[in-house]
Amino acid sequence: MTDTNTSSGRSWRSTALYAVLVLLVVFYLLPLWTGLMTSIKADVLATAPFLPPAPAGFTNIHWTRAINALAGGLVNSLILAIPATILSALLGSMAAYGLTTLDWRHQVPILMLFIAGIFIPYQAVLIPLSKFWASVVPVSDLVGYVGLAGWVGDLIGLILSHVAYGIPICTLLFRTYYKDFNGEMIEAARIDGATTHTIYRRIILPLSVPMFAVTLIYQFTQVWNDLLFALVLVGPGAGAPVTVPLSQLGASLSEVGFGIRMAGAFVAALPTIIVYVLFGDQFAEGVST
Repeated sequence: MTDTNTSSGRSWRSTALYAVLVLLVVFYLLPLWTGLMTSIKADVLATAPFLPPAPAGFTNIHWTRAINALAGGLVNSLILAIPATILSALLGSMAAYGLTTLDWRHQVPILMLFIAGIFIPYQAVLIPLSKFWASVVPVSDLVGYVGLAGWVGDLIGLILSHVAYGIPICTLLFRTYYKDFNGEMIEAARIDGATTHTIYRRIILPLSVPMFAVTLIYQFTQVWNDLLFALVLVGPGAGAPVTVPLSQLGASLSEVGFGIRMAGAFVAALPTIIVYVLFGDQFAEGVST
């Protein structure tokens, strides 16, 4: 009788657990499902937002228009996000290596400056940053001397701005990872005559792949989704990242094009989803270490 009651209790708890999990899945996926259904409806108000359209009400015009409107922005965002992400992660790894495995004076104050850089809000530097790229280092004018369009210079300034903002958080993540490294291995390499550069290139860098996956995913997502810097430093035009035309997609004085906005949101989110899929295993490994 006791075994029967125990089995019944376990069965009830398992059923309740699965019911809660199903509800959570529905709760988190319902906005995505609603957005997808909205993007394929000819008339958004014809049915409830989360219901699929009738056969006569199905359309792919929103997706076609969204892809055509965002194609240039997607290319610009790739040009922006890939170098900004790689440089932030690589420079953050180098800085963390110097702040963790090397011993030198004033190490702690320098680390404090890196940590302080994480908490500087974008809004606090918008005006100084825009004046810096417009007057102090006018990249858009400098690239004109080599025959490039001005928006290329704006995009370069945006890349460097994201690199500067990404280095502090990448440094902190890598430093946390490097603190668990075996110091005897690095010391043995020094005894064998390896230089600081050789130790980093031959030992530290290969062992940093999981944390590189973490920083690459994090930084790529941050750079790709940024609208504030993109809108102020580049603005609408030929060099605008995808978030700028996405913010203007489907907007008019008479109505809001919910269908094209939902389609555009899915199109703009696709690269970040691909990055998560490609580096998902390494990301989980880096987070768990």
